[in-house]
Amino acid sequence: MACASALGTRLAQRGVTVVYGGGRVGLMGALADAALAAGGDVIGVMPHGLVQREVAHHGLTALHVVDSMHERKAMIADLADAFITLPGGLGTLEELFETWTWAQLGVHRKPVGLFNVSDFWTPLIALLDHVGQEGFLRGNPREWLVIDDDAESMLNRLQAFDAPNVRQWLRLRET
Repeated sequence: MACASALGTRLAQRGVTVVYGGGRVGLMGALADAALAAGGDVIGVMPHGLVQREVAHHGLTALHVVDSMHERKAMIADLADAFITLPGGLGTLEELFETWTWAQLGVHRKPVGLFNVSDFWTPLIALLDHVGQEGFLRGNPREWLVIDDDAESMLNRLQAFDAPNVRQWLRLRET
């Protein structure tokens, strides 16, 4: 929680608007609260169903209520200039892999950060390296990922990120 709060404060101090799922609980709720407390802008995007369950953060700069999780992810991806993945569970993993896949496919050219707080993501990083070594990822599996355990360093690297060229994934034979 402390790392999430510190990251929210740093984002606000840098004038970076936080765009996230709009919840008031967990690490992202703590990040949002800290960014707001530091004078930053925070935009949430949440489907109706979650708002009705009273998990929405109602103190945000803006809260967009959408019809579905698909709409939520599309709006977040459109509004964001970069993505930072904090420690989390299945939903976090799903969103990480989707944004990373979209980058590799050329859907966007935005950096994807993996904030490796207390080595939380180290086992996943080892798995990604293994998947690449086994030939299931083309090129360097980390070229679209900015992996760091220090918030300030990560933010600097995300800001300086230069998207690699999107490789052609399939070559169709001419007939």
